[in-house]
Amino acid sequence: MRAPGFWQTGGWRAAALTPVSWLWRLGAGLRRSAASPYVPRVPLICIGNVTAGGAGKTPTVLAVATELIARGVRVGLLSRGHGGRLMGPVVVDRAIHSAADVGDEPLLLAALAPTVIARDRAAGARLLEELGAEAIVMDDGLQNPSLVPTLGLLVIDGGAGLGNGRLIPAGPLREPLDSALEKAAAVVVVGADRAGVAAKIGGRRPILSGLLEPAPAALALQGRRVLGFAGIGWPEKVRGTLVDLGAEVVGFEAFDDHHPYTPDEIMALIERAASADAVPVTTAKDAARLPPDARAMVTVLDVTLTWRDPAALTGLLDQFVGIGGTT
Repeated sequence: MRAPGFWQTGGWRAAALTPVSWLWRLGAGLRRSAASPYVPRVPLICIGNVTAGGAGKTPTVLAVATELIARGVRVGLLSRGHGGRLMGPVVVDRAIHSAADVGDEPLLLAALAPTVIARDRAAGARLLEELGAEAIVMDDGLQNPSLVPTLGLLVIDGGAGLGNGRLIPAGPLREPLDSALEKAAAVVVVGADRAGVAAKIGGRRPILSGLLEPAPAALALQGRRVLGFAGIGWPEKVRGTLVDLGAEVVGFEAFDDHHPYTPDEIMALIERAASADAVPVTTAKDAARLPPDARAMVTVLDVTLTWRDPAALTGLLDQFVGIGGTT
């Protein structure tokens, strides 16, 4: 689904749905009380968020895993496999699996390190341990009670922030901010903090600032006419990135998060771009969901997360993970 506008602005719709959000909170509490969490034998870093929709978790997972790999750590990546048909646990193989099998995000993760998808996260962690992982980085799962993480990082988009501050479905919050902070050792704010996230954290947790920077190949879009499209949590962020790059955005189409593109949809976008003398552009996550024949006709806007203060991350890894580092 695409995030409704009132998740940011509030209003009567948010107020009317607030009683339903109490049921959401009750259900989450019952789920936690019934869980028997597994404690992995190796350090588990959970990269989670408190809001529905894209906050920048997957780029954060890749950035944290890259740091561990640079330390010589054998890293395993764990994902639920949202949007895929396989329940798992299964090792993602980019040569045979598609986004329809395992989801779009695991295909990106598997390009960096061995990746397992599993609806049962504990079973996925056990499989990674069997495969020899010395540390596990989990994409999402802060609200999943089946595992006990060694280190939790709460990722918040600096532009969207916490929205209207209400719980699903009245707002974007999966749980109250206070309870999310209890599970996290630090908060990662992705992008400029235009929503005042730091003020809402109020010094209760250290804040790591990250920037999503376009890959060098994306810089070639500067001055080009582009037709953008995206099916992620906050598609408008993609339009903003294209504008910031200096591209001339002649059109933009937003789809639901994890939208499965059909050949007809993609060809219509490609033909529309051609008639406007523009380049069709989408995200790496979206590209994983494109029909194979169409991928070569679409330019991928690749981004990576960089840290304003890399020492802040390394200090956390030294403190909580303690392998391959300086301690």
